[in-house]
Amino acid sequence: MSLLEEIVARAKADKQRIVLPEAEEERTLRAADHVLADEIADIILIGNPAHIRQEAKEWGLKDIDKATIIDPLHFSKTEEYAEKLAELRKKKGMTVDQARELITHNNLYLGCMIIKNGDADGQISGALSTTGDTLRPALQIIKCAPGITCVSGAMLLVTKSQYGKDGIVVMGDVAVTPNPTADQLAQIAYTTAQTAKTIAGINEPHVAMLSYSTKGSAKDAIDKTTGKSVYVIDKVIDAVKIAREKFPDLQVDGELQADAALVPAVGRKKAPQSNIAGRANVLVVPNLEVGNIGYKLVERLGGATAIGPILQGIARPVNDLSRGCSVDDIYYMVAITSCQAQDAKRQ
Repeated sequence: MSLLEEIVARAKADKQRIVLPEAEEERTLRAADHVLADEIADIILIGNPAHIRQEAKEWGLKDIDKATIIDPLHFSKTEEYAEKLAELRKKKGMTVDQARELITHNNLYLGCMIIKNGDADGQISGALSTTGDTLRPALQIIKCAPGITCVSGAMLLVTKSQYGKDGIVVMGDVAVTPNPTADQLAQIAYTTAQTAKTIAGINEPHVAMLSYSTKGSAKDAIDKTTGKSVYVIDKVIDAVKIAREKFPDLQVDGELQADAALVPAVGRKKAPQSNIAGRANVLVVPNLEVGNIGYKLVERLGGATAIGPILQGIARPVNDLSRGCSVDDIYYMVAITSCQAQDAKRQ
């Protein structure tokens, strides 16, 4: 069974309620029909019911009637949600009228309020929306998970190598935070390890904090004016210390070069005292630039299958799609979001 098949099986075993706020978009509606036919999740569609049903009929989609369809312009809980949203945002000066406008005319806000109210477990958007549009209501309404202030994105890399867990490695952050602080990097290490457990089935995440140095083999240059490190090694070292203090159960080490993290022989040579070197299945990069370039090189030159990015650090899962996503991308992201929702309920 492939990793994606395993994820789908875990989602089906404990069905979650997933909101698709871009329900009148063709790929989204086709994916929803596939999800409903396979009984992977309970689907909540936000959009004009007449349009959704007409499109489903035109495209031969036979299972859409199994979904809950919410018309944002004629929704029984609009006033209740508007009052709750205004209360959540009152420090920012939001009025009930402004909140009502968002609830009725921005499906992403409505979807997040459905989750906040306990009527759904997760949301997926991005086929029509930007990452910023997806994250904004999630952070304003659902907010970060306890103890977390940094949202990030992990990528599952399914390779044909012997590294990681049967060739599976999880990398973060590849999608959200451009230049994380040491504290944020520590949080990324923890949440990426959680994603490895929840989504990739890695029961014992071994987290390597990556740099261009292994255990002091190189030193950061120092800016003579500020006295601060110019590069990233010291930040990674600090992040390891913070991660161990904040998350004592996390198996983490660094700074490690990529080969020292993954290859047993290199790990033994470069970091013989490390319990992570040569055994890493979770890789945390020092900044978004490295993460984004790194996973795409592994995908294109190394032939890896890249699954994600999977957003992490939010109290309830809200995931972002590429605007070039396929029906299958949305289908599998529903399964991934469902697995995240299962884990969030266990916390």
